[in-house]
Amino acid sequence: MKAIIIGILSALFFSVTFILNRSMELDGGSWAWSASLRFMFMLPLLLIIVGYQRNVKPVIQHILKKPGPWLLWSFVGFGLFYAPLTFATIYGPGWLVAATFQLTIVAGSFLVPVLNKHTKQRIPVQSVLISFIILSGVLLMQLEHASVVPLTSVLLCVLPLLISAIAYPLGNRKMMQHVNGELNTFQRILGMTIMSMPFWLLVSIYGFLSHGLPEVTQITQTFIVAIFSGVIATALFFYATELVRNDNEKLAGVEATQSGEVVFALFGEMLLLHAALPSIMSFVGIFLVIIGMILHSLVTVIGNRKKHPIIKQAQL
Repeated sequence: MKAIIIGILSALFFSVTFILNRSMELDGGSWAWSASLRFMFMLPLLLIIVGYQRNVKPVIQHILKKPGPWLLWSFVGFGLFYAPLTFATIYGPGWLVAATFQLTIVAGSFLVPVLNKHTKQRIPVQSVLISFIILSGVLLMQLEHASVVPLTSVLLCVLPLLISAIAYPLGNRKMMQHVNGELNTFQRILGMTIMSMPFWLLVSIYGFLSHGLPEVTQITQTFIVAIFSGVIATALFFYATELVRNDNEKLAGVEATQSGEVVFALFGEMLLLHAALPSIMSFVGIFLVIIGMILHSLVTVIGNRKKHPIIKQAQL
């Protein structure tokens, strides 16, 4: 129960990203500053965390050995993930962006054979079937969205999120393969943040040329996002998974708590931004997305039981 509660708390802090990005957009702030400032704030915070553990030097050494893969997959995993996600908040409320971004689970399933060519793994059929439940939920919400905004706005919300949903698992998993266990999670995140800085500098230049300097309120809110989502939420989620790392059922339960991001983003926007209550159709869509995420976690449990029956019996 402790790990589940911590997992729910991490989802709460993760939802701050969607709420405040929408808030900054409604206040007239540039999406480019919302995206780039988060990672610019993340860099010193991560340097403090990793530096406190005296683990910065191995990160720099690893990057200098092969900077190419670091630059490429940091751009994909961080740049192509967060910039489109932030851009999408121009055309849709935070809860809708949060729910649509769950397509990353679908993308993760289809990327399995691409990311595991040497082991010749196939697309997990069960996961794909469950992914259609998530897709159905997203489709319902976007159809409702399309009834109140032009089709162009719907496409400009959905298409960037599709890019984001694919880039996130692709970049991070390829980076994990490149690191190959030589660095811990925070070291890897620090390395990716460092190597994504050229991209974020270009994005910030675009933000300056198109909107000028960011307002104090936008700087403050992106700093909050960096702390709440980039540091606190990540640390809580990693801690929760660490608590139950030897119990596949509990681990799946912790992973499923991340569906709470959608709910927290919805109520957060209603409370802080006075957003309107979604329609019944949108609520059905949210329900389908959450059910799909929970079923996806259950399939993971069943799959692990089949692969490691002896381990499971030993635990019992």
